[in-house]
Amino acid sequence: MTRIRELLTHPAAEPAPDAAELATLVARWPWFAPVRTLHAAAGGGADARLELLAPWRAESSLKAAPVDLRALVSLSSDDVIDRFLREEDLRIVAGEGEPESEVLTEAQLDDEDEVVSEELAGIYLAQGLRDKAIAIYRKLSLLNPEKSVYFAELIDKIEKKQ
Repeated sequence: MTRIRELLTHPAAEPAPDAAELATLVARWPWFAPVRTLHAAAGGGADARLELLAPWRAESSLKAAPVDLRALVSLSSDDVIDRFLREEDLRIVAGEGEPESEVLTEAQLDDEDEVVSEELAGIYLAQGLRDKAIAIYRKLSLLNPEKSVYFAELIDKIEKKQ
């Protein structure tokens, strides 16, 4: 089992496993897909069981090309972005006839605009700020006339508690 662990964690390590050793491992553990993948890669052929299960599982990382770590470390993030943009021109450019408007990342509220919600009124009540809660309920009553009776009852309860 130690040899399998070595083969799976360092597939490019020397000495490379020979086909006979891998065939022995496949015979001993026929259900273990990583050993079958190594055996298929070493033998140059396809494994029938792996091909049968291929549609239901992801591609094995043992089949992936080795990554050159020195090349990855030597590049800065700006180099990677520049190379990406050179290889495929994926810049986002506004098409003709499209309106050019600024994309807002935060809500812009004027001093006149105030955020009002039942949750905020409840928070004010929990903090003991009854006047602020009543003011919010009055604004909500104006904004939502269909719930004005509900808000009037809440305002009345708050005022009676004072």
